[in-house]
Amino acid sequence: MVSTPDVIVFDVNETLSDIAPLGEAFSRAGAPALNAPAWFAGVLRDGFALAATGGNARFAEIARDGLTRLLTGHNVASVDAAADSIMAVLQDLGVHPDVVPGVEALAPIADLITLSNGAASLAEALLGRAGVRQRFTRVLSVEDAPAWKPARAAYDHAASRCGADPARMLLVAVHPWDIHGARAAGWRTAWLNRTGMAYPGHFAAPDVEVPGLPELARVLVTED
Repeated sequence: MVSTPDVIVFDVNETLSDIAPLGEAFSRAGAPALNAPAWFAGVLRDGFALAATGGNARFAEIARDGLTRLLTGHNVASVDAAADSIMAVLQDLGVHPDVVPGVEALAPIADLITLSNGAASLAEALLGRAGVRQRFTRVLSVEDAPAWKPARAAYDHAASRCGADPARMLLVAVHPWDIHGARAAGWRTAWLNRTGMAYPGHFAAPDVEVPGLPELARVLVTED
């Protein structure tokens, strides 16, 4: 059960953006498509490691470094050009099919913002291409915070920027680690489970689990 929040905060990478085209980008560059999710997970891993040790590097910096090393390991010709092409796809992703109707349904319920481990400019562009940028009051990035999510400082930064009570904020994310981090910061949480996977038992459980954003809107209206 989750009460109607004052602010709904969306993770961006994978929660809103559909990263499936990255597999095709890897194939075109001469590397197996299955490397795409492993590369993306590696970017998050390295960002988390920096956060845990007091660092805070830009998502694109870590992504480009890991990509270059991965492509070199696969003996891809013209590594720099291949990396450029994959990074270009990353910067031009679309949203999942449920995002636009879900955002439209959620906008009348609470203020909508984003909080991404990536650049705010990428989130701005993603929302603009989807035609829903006007539904968001703020587009926030951990680049302006002390550390990446799931460090508490990232969530505290967002709450401070919004002038909101953390207990009245709801994080929406596909990543259980993000749910866990927000819950530890005193937020309410909604796990967006599009794939039907089981939630990890070692993380704090979400307040609500939904298969898509329109379903979340219906839950919040019902609870209100």
